Amino acid sequence: MRLDTIESLPIAAAVAPRGTVLFADLRGYTAMAEKLAPQYLATLLDEFFRALTQVAELHGGRVFHTAGDSLMAGFGLADRNNDGTDAALAAGRAMLTCFVALSHRWRQEAQVETGLGVGLHLGEVALASFGPPGRRIETLVGDTANVAARLCSRARAGEVLFSCTVASALQARSLDNAVTGSGGSAFLQLPRYEMRGRRERLDIWCIPASRREPLPGFELPGADRWQ
Repeated sequence: MRLDTIESLPIAAAVAPRGTVLFADLRGYTAMAEKLAPQYLATLLDEFFRALTQVAELHGGRVFHTAGDSLMAGFGLADRNNDGTDAALAAGRAMLTCFVALSHRWRQEAQVETGLGVGLHLGEVALASFGPPGRRIETLVGDTANVAARLCSRARAGEVLFSCTVASALQARSLDNAVTGSGGSAFLQLPRYEMRGRRERLDIWCIPASRREPLPGFELPGADRWQ
């Protein structure tokens, strides 16, 4: 099929001045998919997405995307006076907490080891609707969403990684005793992240801060450590 024969529809996009994008995905999913029957895996994924969607919505977020083992949500997109950073961070923390019980039960019932990683980035996004007739989807696109996804993929099990834009917004409102790299802070500043394909390195922060150890319930045997 030639691409020039495909009928295209105008892309409808509205730019939100500022918004925080959250990505969350499973750790250990490949091993789960190999071990479990597809029908059982689908049941666990449905439970996973329902739990995380509920958390996001309880914190004022909107879920735009669930696919594979990943979820994307936006915060502060409809309010010009609220960038959504504090709500997104609270949602990320709550997702980690609720996933502890979920992963523990999966370990007991399905003998699988799983974890959850979360990434946050604040910036301009486009809320776009596109796709073929009758199958158009609405989602967030742009550098902000891409960076949030990359930070999520960089997070270890039991961690929230967030960018300098999120950190600056939190610090401006003096949340959690401000964002610093000091040992007594709730957040830990990490070495700058050189993101492949991006011109500038990115300052990033991590929760929990203490020795970058996973939260209880997220210890994965042989889990990769951030370098």
